[in-house]
Amino acid sequence: MIKIVRATGANLEQIAPLFDAYREFYRQESDLEGARSFLTMRFLKSDSIILLAFVDKVPVGFTQLYHTFSSVSMKPSYILNDLYVRKEYRGQGVAAELLEEAKTLAKANNQKGIALETEKNNPAQKLYERLDWAKDNELFHYYWTNKS
Repeated sequence: MIKIVRATGANLEQIAPLFDAYREFYRQESDLEGARSFLTMRFLKSDSIILLAFVDKVPVGFTQLYHTFSSVSMKPSYILNDLYVRKEYRGQGVAAELLEEAKTLAKANNQKGIALETEKNNPAQKLYERLDWAKDNELFHYYWTNKS
């Protein structure tokens, strides 16, 4: 049975290894202490929402939402920045449950919607589309990197 909870600082030791594995998935070096520090700041500053998935009381995945605003619509929305499920639990509906809970939270908090971006080769795209996430074919995304 999958259970989704809104994480708090009390869940730090359950989330940190998942967050570290998520970063490794995206070709970053493992840094468990850095993961703890980063997540601690998110909890202290209340600048993200982390949903944590359990299967039979085992933490198996998470998603992290950040707050943002749309100036055009003058409404708040979320950015789904992180979504991760441990490899051995993939294909069991955990990611779908996390995404659905994020949508439920967005509705409850009167958000305009939720944005996410993913690599072009990420197989989760099929899941997003199955759950009514629309692929943006109209806009380009640009990113500036501070090299100083």
